[in-house]
Amino acid sequence: MNDNATPRGLSIEQQAALNTAAARLVTDFEGTFNQETIERFLYSSYDDFAGRATIHTWLPLLAERFARQRLQALAKVEGKSDDTRPTVLFLCVHNAGRSQMAMGWFKEMAGDRAVAWSGGSEPTSQINPAAIEAMAEVGIDITQEYPKPWTDEIVQAADAVITMGCGDACPIFPGKRYEDWILEDPQGLDVASVRPIRDDIKNRVAELLTSLGIPVEMATSAD
Repeated sequence: MNDNATPRGLSIEQQAALNTAAARLVTDFEGTFNQETIERFLYSSYDDFAGRATIHTWLPLLAERFARQRLQALAKVEGKSDDTRPTVLFLCVHNAGRSQMAMGWFKEMAGDRAVAWSGGSEPTSQINPAAIEAMAEVGIDITQEYPKPWTDEIVQAADAVITMGCGDACPIFPGKRYEDWILEDPQGLDVASVRPIRDDIKNRVAELLTSLGIPVEMATSAD
């Protein structure tokens, strides 16, 4: 492990968890990226989450999940991935409400026929509880997701970028397909007020999938 790149101030448990995460990533990306690149992505991901986390218990796991997504994106950008599925990136300000609900609907409707990612220009520390409850009402669990930033390789790897209120902070790369969805920000709203936003997002996601040539299917009772 490269000590110069390792985050500072880690507990023994956190260091051990990061070492284990690095070993898993090195194994999973063997032949695609070298250990130095993998550790750099892992440690920078950890530093990002550590800078805004209120509870540090799950930081190594979150860092591993985000680093894995970033490495998958980089592999696609560099032509090292054989995954040809369409990839959509949903972006909003806090990555805690609109973009998380959109990703939940997308995964529900597209299944494994396409890939959905999400990010925020100013990611918060947790997903909006009202958004979680509103999605649970239609049988979609988004509690396993987490607010995260966007990175250049993730934006570049996306086939379509859907922005939701992040304005000039949203990344723009020439040649990318962009759509700006005008949606009310659910921050601070109760569940009753979030439901119409949830349903609007559902309709938009269905239209998006149709435009990508992906059949819309529902695995749950969501309607």
